[in-house]
Amino acid sequence: MTLTVRNLGFAHTGRPTLEGIDATFESGKLTVILGPNGAGKSTLLACLAGLLEPQTGTASLHDTDITRMPPTDRARHIGLLPQGAETHWAISSKALVALGRIPHMRGAGTSADDRRAIAAAMSATATEDFADRPVTQLSGGERARVLLARVLAGEPSWILADEPLANLDPGFQLDILNLLQQQAKAGKGVVAVLHDLHHAVRFADHIVLLHKGRLFTQGSVEDVITAANLAHVYGIDANLFKDEEGAVQLFIKGKVRS
Repeated sequence: MTLTVRNLGFAHTGRPTLEGIDATFESGKLTVILGPNGAGKSTLLACLAGLLEPQTGTASLHDTDITRMPPTDRARHIGLLPQGAETHWAISSKALVALGRIPHMRGAGTSADDRRAIAAAMSATATEDFADRPVTQLSGGERARVLLARVLAGEPSWILADEPLANLDPGFQLDILNLLQQQAKAGKGVVAVLHDLHHAVRFADHIVLLHKGRLFTQGSVEDVITAANLAHVYGIDANLFKDEEGAVQLFIKGKVRS
């Protein structure tokens, strides 16, 4: 199953944010959307989630226009972890995770399938130990894992995450990225908006690079994260190399000299 956008365009308050975007996102891969501030990353993700309707072109899930899908059906297939997700009420972590089952619930109470999915989501995110604690008493990293568990509890075939690492310590950032990578390896489609190029290089299977509201390029890490591309899009002098273990790494020397 694929998510696709064709000739997608969107404008905020009359100013074009995205223009002519053509991209394909595949199941079983962690796709990272990159680009400088204002490139349109979050807008593209919102179109993929069905939160925004493209003003030109389409966003489709397996050839079905996402904005034409019934909201419940869309929620069963696409789980969204929004940017800066917060919790303002002191419900337990388990109760918050259970909210992810709403698209599947019929009638009052949770079914055996609901309880199984909730338990599996909390196990995958290692949140069982604070299942009964109010989410308002959790650390930032713990809360981020609970919010991701809520998405996983819905058992979507696609997980969309908008800057899921914001305001997290490095260790917690790696926890979230490892969880997203595991979901992709399990066969789900995962699309994440990231700012950190180093994380993208380490974890991405596929990269979509935006620049000034347009698709600059897309492909593998080695195809997209090149010195020429980074100089043009970000204005930085950088290059890829392989460390002693053979892992691809990124070294940023500094800004490109004008």
